[in-house]
Amino acid sequence: MNKKILIDLIGIELIALVVVIGYKLSPMLLPKADVTVFPDPACNLQKQACAVTLPSGGQVELSMGGKPIPLVKPFEVQVMTHAMSPSRVEVDFTGIDMNMGLNRPELAKRGDGRFSGEATLPVCITGHMEWQATVLIEAGNERIAVPYRFTSGGQE
Repeated sequence: MNKKILIDLIGIELIALVVVIGYKLSPMLLPKADVTVFPDPACNLQKQACAVTLPSGGQVELSMGGKPIPLVKPFEVQVMTHAMSPSRVEVDFTGIDMNMGLNRPELAKRGDGRFSGEATLPVCITGHMEWQATVLIEAGNERIAVPYRFTSGGQE
């Protein structure tokens, strides 16, 4: 009887450990933002850089290297910021209709408000894919999210 109680207690402790680890890692998988600003939906990242003006007066511009944005090939991602001093900039690529796994490169600071890095989008079996590239900016005590949408796979 004591052996069964010990095994049950170990099982409960393991479940509690999994819950605590999941809670601690959840901000990494599901980032929270203090401010979310939506860009003009008419702006097409496949053709041009897209910018938004923040409520605080700053500006964020996202551009992707290679037009159209390539699949399964590395391309440059660049974020320009104006009138703000971010400590960290990441771009989270998410499939709209299909989970394509975690794809969130952190961009390196290049000076003068410019951040850049390399990303690679996986290919979808259908060939056509709707994406959201959310620029995540940490500036002071504020986390800003700017979700840009685009289509890959030959259709714009």
